[in-house]
Amino acid sequence: MNVNASKISVANVRDMVARGDLVTNHQYQRAPGLWPPAARSYFIDTIVEGFIFPPIYFHEYLERSTKKTRTEIVDGQQRITTIIAFLNGDFALGRNSKEHEGMRFEDFDEDTQHRFLSYTMSVDTIREADRSQILQMFRRMNAYTLPLSDAEKRHSEFFGEFKDFVTRVLDDNPILTEWEVLTARQIVRMGDAEFIADLTMAFEKGVVNTSRTNLHAMYKKYDDVFDSAEDFEAKLRDVFSFVAEQLSSLQGSYMTRPAAFFALCCSLYHNKYGLPHFKLDGPAPIGRFHTKPIEDVTRTLLNMAAAHETKDSSAFPVYVKAMSAGSNRAAQRTERISQILIALGPDE
Repeated sequence: MNVNASKISVANVRDMVARGDLVTNHQYQRAPGLWPPAARSYFIDTIVEGFIFPPIYFHEYLERSTKKTRTEIVDGQQRITTIIAFLNGDFALGRNSKEHEGMRFEDFDEDTQHRFLSYTMSVDTIREADRSQILQMFRRMNAYTLPLSDAEKRHSEFFGEFKDFVTRVLDDNPILTEWEVLTARQIVRMGDAEFIADLTMAFEKGVVNTSRTNLHAMYKKYDDVFDSAEDFEAKLRDVFSFVAEQLSSLQGSYMTRPAAFFALCCSLYHNKYGLPHFKLDGPAPIGRFHTKPIEDVTRTLLNMAAAHETKDSSAFPVYVKAMSAGSNRAAQRTERISQILIALGPDE
């Protein structure tokens, strides 16, 4: 078996398919048409924006009966089918394409069309191999792959509206990455997607325990239709923008640890919009993020972060205790949020 890595342009793939030089081997590939509109749009936007995606695998061999070379798609049928469908004008790009929403290929200007057709994708071409060897190759590759995290499993199972919503929020709001709320490894394993889904669940349902069952149910519930997507996108953008612009001194402190940052976002959201079913002895939502002077808010939050870091419970005993307990439990989350709300206001 030989496997050769190369690059091939979208235009070349289009021409190979048109000539019948590139075909699908259904022994390896699922039936076409499995990707919903949001997934197809996001993939095309990936090409338009010049981002990379994993290699496509071809199998090239000499057909004995015709003595002609045949090239089959071993892995990548959905991607190639989506490219051809877009070039044929079968669908337009959706909301997850910020610059080209509503456009088909024919609507692109000449430069964008040229950039799309010239985009080169990575292709690994397998030669001198039979079906059993190809299957063994993939089996060996998968043997050294880490098991999927819960977040990765959800994003490989669902391709609909809620997944699309989560992806758009992450693309538009890089604060989790820029502020290092999550480690690079967590982000690679889609921990950032889980964080946004968990936060959205709090905005919709109130403070609840995080569990794979709850998150899976939310992806499933809103896979076909997520009517609140635009509303939640706007509110998340509002919260993240306020943190980045008004609370920038918190960056690098323990207030950006995942559980603390989650509580901070929920507290800001509650003050301005109200968390459903949120029970505490403190104030009701006030229609804005804070009432105390922002300098006082920042100073108090930094002191809380320092107490969390040093485990000093003398000044903020309730907060430090809640931060030391289970990070995803509703009771501890409620305590953290209530303490941060005191720092935000309402006293003027």
